Amino acid sequence: MHILTYILAAVFVLAGAMKMMQPKTKLEIKMAWVKDLPSWQIKAIGALEALAALALALPLIFDNGLILVPLAATGLVFLMIGAIFTHARIKEIPMIAIPAVLGALALWVAIWGYTDLIS
Repeated sequence: MHILTYILAAVFVLAGAMKMMQPKTKLEIKMAWVKDLPSWQIKAIGALEALAALALALPLIFDNGLILVPLAATGLVFLMIGAIFTHARIKEIPMIAIPAVLGALALWVAIWGYTDLIS
């Protein structure tokens, strides 16, 4: 299960870093949804993704603060629900698959993390 968590963390740290570092004009070429948002909001989404990715991986690496793993995964589930609604709103129906899969994986990590803490 740790491998899935690390993969999820890598995907979100890269996606978050891209949103934080690239200018909005460059992101608009690849992502139609950024046209509707101010650049500060795009940067905030990227920061949330990157911070959640760190909260997924670092507790597992250091074997400390393991409650952060399911909490971060739960946060990513909510971010991906927002992404699904955003893609649906602008009628980018094929793009819904990406946040749906990532959200499902994050949900799996969250459930695994909470049950691991309970047992």
